Amino acid sequence: MKRHCLALDLIDDEKRIKEYEDHHTKVWPEIIACMKESGIQNMEIHRIGNRMFMIMDVDDDFSFEKKAAIDAMYPENEAWEKLMWNYQQALPMAKPNEKWVLMKKVFQL
Repeated sequence: MKRHCLALDLIDDEKRIKEYEDHHTKVWPEIIACMKESGIQNMEIHRIGNRMFMIMDVDDDFSFEKKAAIDAMYPENEAWEKLMWNYQQALPMAKPNEKWVLMKKVFQL
C-alpha cells in the first residue's frame, strides 16, 4: 500500500468552510464508489484554518492517471468537483487547473 498526501486551500470564509464540511458528512455514494474503484483504500481530510490536508492510502496499482480515467466515467464526479470548487481555491504554487497539490514527504519515524 502506498500513501499520498495533498494540500489545498478553502476560500477563507467561515460560512463556506462550514458548508464544505457539511458536504463531507454526506459524500455522494457515486463519489465513494469512484474513489474505491480507482484504488483508494482509505482517505482522510484534515483542516486548520482554511488549509486542507488529504491523506490517501492507495493500493499498489493506483495512479493519478488511472484515477482521472475512472473519474471521467462518473458524471457525478464532475458535478461534485464543480460543487466543491465553490469552496476551494488553488494553492499559490499550484499549476494552472491544479486543485489538490501533491506534497513531498520530508520526514518519517
